[in-house]
Amino acid sequence: MTILEAHYDPALADEIRALAASRNAVILAHNYERPEIQDVAHFVGDSLGLSREAARTDADVIVFCGVHFMAETAAILSPQKTVLLPDLAAGCSLASTIDAPQLRDWKAEHPDAVVVAYVNTTAEVKAESDYCCTSGNAVDVINAIPADREILFLPDMFLGAHVRRETGRENIHVWMGECHVHAGIDPEHISLMRAQHPGAELLIHPECGCATSVVEAMSAGAIDRENAHILSTEGMINRPGQTEQDTFIVATEIGILHRLRRANPTKHFIAANERAQCAYMKVTTLPKVRDALLYTQYRITVPDDVAARARLAIERMVSIGGSSGVSPFGPEDPGE
Repeated sequence: MTILEAHYDPALADEIRALAASRNAVILAHNYERPEIQDVAHFVGDSLGLSREAARTDADVIVFCGVHFMAETAAILSPQKTVLLPDLAAGCSLASTIDAPQLRDWKAEHPDAVVVAYVNTTAEVKAESDYCCTSGNAVDVINAIPADREILFLPDMFLGAHVRRETGRENIHVWMGECHVHAGIDPEHISLMRAQHPGAELLIHPECGCATSVVEAMSAGAIDRENAHILSTEGMINRPGQTEQDTFIVATEIGILHRLRRANPTKHFIAANERAQCAYMKVTTLPKVRDALLYTQYRITVPDDVAARARLAIERMVSIGGSSGVSPFGPEDPGE
């Protein structure tokens, strides 16, 4: 059995939904979570969409099935809520490439620069930033900043190179960080997959860092743009229904294949590389979600002073560009 095959336990799923209802809790799941986690969640989406959902929810408790920085973001946007991360081991290799002291040193070298931080960063790094962004609204965020302002973009070097090219701005300095998953998706491998599946559409969703190298390679001309689409989560889910094409090569973390297949059961989806899997996104399991609700564990909090400084950058991210990036799944739609 592969990671993409759901370990769906109907009884446990029912227990989780009942616990969530009794505690007025909402379960948010990232697209790259295990299939059974997506199926039990109230909402499934990308970082931007889930951030928006966390900010507007009426729930008392947010169970965030994602990685640590996402739960931190939810805690900052909803300080009155209880935010739970089912497994504290859910980290992010990209976020770990820069910390607050390193950013402060970099800012000292460019005192007049505007700092734009990819959402895959810690709360302390966000607190040192002027704007946050996701891959879906990074170009919009950069374009919202006056053209004569110097920009420090961090921490993803591939997304940074892409926005520099797309905006045509030469005054963007890029931090040399990367996601450990992206290495599994390279231009040569995509070319091979496209040769094996002629006519298939290439769908690229550069979320969570793992496909930003693909986006950068395409904007640089290393990947043929023909029949290729860079799409938000919802754009990716909707695209198969907008075309007669029945085969798609998907260049991002393989967790999203579950949503694509579920939304488009008559079409075929092929991973650009089956190894493009984020281990951190897969540590959350149904028993851990159940225990999070049962024992109110593990609560994610952000110090008030850090949260206050980070909130403006995050709120700018939430308000600028991009689609909602979130899809509602309810108890009436268990995804079996």
